[in-house]
Amino acid sequence: MSPDLDARVQALLDEHDPATTDPRDFLGAQYDSGLAWVYLPQGFGGLGLPRKAQERVDARLTAAGAPVGGTVKNFIGMGMAAPTIAAFGTDEQRRKFLRPLFTGEHVYCQLFSEPGAGSDLAGVATRAVRDGDDWIVNGQKVWTSMAQHAQMAILVARTDPTVPKHAGLTYFLCDMTQPGVDVRPLRQITGEAEFNEVFLTDVRVPDANRLGAVGGGWRVATTTLNNERVAIGSRPGVPREGGIIGKVTDAWRDDPGLRNPAMHDELMRLWVDAEVLRLAGERLRQQAVAGQPGPEGAGMKIAFASLAQAISGFELELHAESGLHYDDWTMRRTEVVDLIGREPGYRYLRARGNSIEGGTSEILRNTISERILGLPGEHRVDKDVPWKDLDR
Repeated sequence: MSPDLDARVQALLDEHDPATTDPRDFLGAQYDSGLAWVYLPQGFGGLGLPRKAQERVDARLTAAGAPVGGTVKNFIGMGMAAPTIAAFGTDEQRRKFLRPLFTGEHVYCQLFSEPGAGSDLAGVATRAVRDGDDWIVNGQKVWTSMAQHAQMAILVARTDPTVPKHAGLTYFLCDMTQPGVDVRPLRQITGEAEFNEVFLTDVRVPDANRLGAVGGGWRVATTTLNNERVAIGSRPGVPREGGIIGKVTDAWRDDPGLRNPAMHDELMRLWVDAEVLRLAGERLRQQAVAGQPGPEGAGMKIAFASLAQAISGFELELHAESGLHYDDWTMRRTEVVDLIGREPGYRYLRARGNSIEGGTSEILRNTISERILGLPGEHRVDKDVPWKDLDR
């Protein structure tokens, strides 16, 4: 860390002791000091420095007990909305939206998937029609995490049905607190209502909240999706034996009654796979600091989903009947997904969703084959057909 940057961090800690300062006030001061995202320009939470400097700033602040930017509920805002706003937003949009996102004043959700447009995201039917300086939005979204807490949303809507599906989309930042936004819970196999469906009825979105060009939403959304896959597949700061594999190895060591010699080789294979994934994720994050994330995140996300399901299945077998016990089947509104603090039965059920959320494994394999390996794409009869003429 350069002397100037070190002095800036120290000044922040001296003026705003994390132990006695309200977390939101501290994060606001961190943003104003340019220490939120040091690689962004001055005035937008940054200092115009290389991205790698952020890791050193974060390490220093974490050691001092400082709060984490965005708060625990705002993983969508920090992992998906913030880098997209930084990449495509105007100076005015960055100035308006980045600070309240970082302080946690604005929690974000993601209004992308629809009942008829999940894996085929470009097929979304939610319509946005221009009305003066506003857009009037009508439609339905589904699998929306954190919608019950969100003040803002990243939204993809169809603004031109007369052109092919990828060309007729536009990307917006939508106020979730206004009339016409109806959030309804969706109960999962775990018994919880972690996700939602969201109905939008004559919702007004100012054109000033549009990210990118009209009709350029697919390009903006692709950046968001790449960031999402990196966020899901490669968690920062995970130590060796961190995550689910740590729960399994701890149980194996601590309870001799669970040790089944026939399962030892499988446990070692899973341990090695978990360590390889952890190190690969670290390398991917280091590559990402040089610019926007690419399609490589698709591989990390597939590997993470497959491994989480394999480890949770092994854990269930390891604990035998006791592994099926589950503490709470009531329909709860969860704040965050806690795979570590729950029972093996919960981990096993929740891991089933890892191969769906953030892009299905099937679609991501197409991304890898076409965009990384350069293989021929699947035959698509709808590529050049106006969206309005497609069978839906």
